[in-house]
Amino acid sequence: MNILELKNIKFFYQKSKPVLKGINICLEKGKVYAILGPSGCGKTTLLSLIGGLDEPTSGEILYNGTEISKIGLTNHRKNNVSFIFQSYNLIDYMTPAENVNLTSKLPALPVLEKVGLTKEESKRNILKLSGGQQQRVAIARALASDAEILLADEPTGNLDEDTAQSITELLLDSAHGTASKCVVIVTHSHELANQADVILRLKKGGLQVP
Repeated sequence: MNILELKNIKFFYQKSKPVLKGINICLEKGKVYAILGPSGCGKTTLLSLIGGLDEPTSGEILYNGTEISKIGLTNHRKNNVSFIFQSYNLIDYMTPAENVNLTSKLPALPVLEKVGLTKEESKRNILKLSGGQQQRVAIARALASDAEILLADEPTGNLDEDTAQSITELLLDSAHGTASKCVVIVTHSHELANQADVILRLKKGGLQVP
């Protein structure tokens, strides 16, 4: 079932610098999509457009058949999408548990334990955690959300191999399990990409769809 549709999406930082040159794709619930491509090719920009963090220069992005600008980008971000940012974007004066509770009314500890944090660590100030631990909190916050779309920008970039694989399995389960989310991951990791349902390649402003 299609939950997102991108119609001829173009994006320019400046008129002379096109980033995306007409992206057309439908994305389904219950699937994991991995977007690969060289640095600077527009992968994070595409993720930002899907999530309503930015607006395309032209074209349409539809969520369940309705253009997201009509839904309202703020409402789209709040209700339809959860994010795992490369820079984490955590509230630094809060604890991990408090950060997760921003997106979910359910107890935070179980999902934090799933990503490898202890009960003690869940009560610490965010700034007292390592970068890898902060990344796990960001992942937990997204996994705890009820939003049907999960967007992840390099979610395993700062994690060791074993932890990265366990996080990958959680992301896969969020799509293939009862939540049946649409998961879109920007990654340089071929190990992660090879476990996705669909691999998309962004190159020279175009998206290569299998």
